[in-house]
Amino acid sequence: MSKYSHPEKKYSTILYHMQEFSAIITLNRPHVYNALNLEMLQELGEAFQRAQWDDDVAVIVITGAGTKAFCTGADIKEWNDDFLSKPDDFYKWMGVFIETFERLRNIGKPTIARLNGMVVGGGNELQMSCDFAIAASDVTIKHVGTARGSVAAAGGTQWLPIIVGDRRAREILMLGKELSAKEALAWGLVNQVVPRRKLDSAVAAMTETLVNKLPECTRYTKEQLNFWRNFSWAMTIGHAKDWLTVHTSAPEIVEGIRAFNERRTIDYKKLRHRK
Repeated sequence: MSKYSHPEKKYSTILYHMQEFSAIITLNRPHVYNALNLEMLQELGEAFQRAQWDDDVAVIVITGAGTKAFCTGADIKEWNDDFLSKPDDFYKWMGVFIETFERLRNIGKPTIARLNGMVVGGGNELQMSCDFAIAASDVTIKHVGTARGSVAAAGGTQWLPIIVGDRRAREILMLGKELSAKEALAWGLVNQVVPRRKLDSAVAAMTETLVNKLPECTRYTKEQLNFWRNFSWAMTIGHAKDWLTVHTSAPEIVEGIRAFNERRTIDYKKLRHRK
């Protein structure tokens, strides 16, 4: 075995499956809508490197377990339990988040997001890190950071204006507009929308098209296409990592996270008048 080969491994939070020149990586925490916790981020990073180094892998497909969610972003229960009492640990978590997303974006092979359920927050940032996205027709996409105590600064604020345009990005991020799959297609946020029963065949067809392309030319085309994503990311992500860490213990962030975990609404107007 080459030192650049990854041995097969059984993961705890994801599934890794090879199929006809493609690696299918499944987020496997359906009981929490495939939310991203530290262990999942670490395992995703390992899986992305495994797929990158495997010469038998031409295309990487990322999806979620079950039918309810592709990914709903960061695990807010983990935030509540780990970071409110020790904000500096968020800096470490965010470092792993950044490294994992960078590994995906710079994987050197085409990537497809198979959107099998709702896509929220960091889940949308995950699917935007992919080259293509195919969604089931009943999927919805939204960001809730401004209502729940976070900022979409790990791809959302950087890439949504590039993909859907500035005004539409403001609707998604500041107003919390929820997009139907049909709207996401019209806005250019996904490439295809198909009935759920046809999702696998649509992904397979796109995968086959990508397999039948020259790998080095594809890799460099991807690198060139990533210029504005890489540029906006590099100019902002370090600041975001620090700002989010420092503000993890800020009153409105604490209220947002606790309200989510306690399943209660936030009195936003009362919060504005807090002295």
